[in-house]
Amino acid sequence: MSPKILSRPRRERWLPKHPCMPRGELRAWLTERGSLTARIRARCRAFEVRLVQQRLGLPLPDERKLIGVRWHASALVREVLLCADGVPVVFAHSVVLPRHLRGAWHLVAGLGTRPLGAVLFADRSVSRGPLQIKRIDARDARWKRAVSSSHIAVGEGLWARRSIFFRRARPILVTEVFLPTIGKLDK
Repeated sequence: MSPKILSRPRRERWLPKHPCMPRGELRAWLTERGSLTARIRARCRAFEVRLVQQRLGLPLPDERKLIGVRWHASALVREVLLCADGVPVVFAHSVVLPRHLRGAWHLVAGLGTRPLGAVLFADRSVSRGPLQIKRIDARDARWKRAVSSSHIAVGEGLWARRSIFFRRARPILVTEVFLPTIGKLDK
């Protein structure tokens, strides 16, 4: 009897329109091209940004390719929780090259608990690339960070989206992971 060959689970790709995308309000959250911060604020009494971490670190392999980071080069990685009425609803993960912090994205380093969305959507010189959507699970570092920082019980996977914003042709990659609590904002 020959040994069984176990295949690795298929990794989902980031897609502009995911074939298994959910219906209803979650779909609307995933495809919203405007300010996610503004949309959350409009649906709660108290909006808050909780800074999880902001440090120089190695971007994930799929992020490196998108924004042109060399293999062992560092980038500024900023992670926050967007909270509605004290409850985390979105985990946001942003990556920007250090050299762009002295120029196009100089405001990012000093944001602290202020929302990045306020900078992105208030500046007319900022443009947004296409949205990419993916269902992430425990194999993805962003899933692990979202779950550990939010302390919210999560099932098998979470929906996420990402896009690159450009200011003076310099990129910043923003990934937003939607926690199960996002559904409470639509009730």
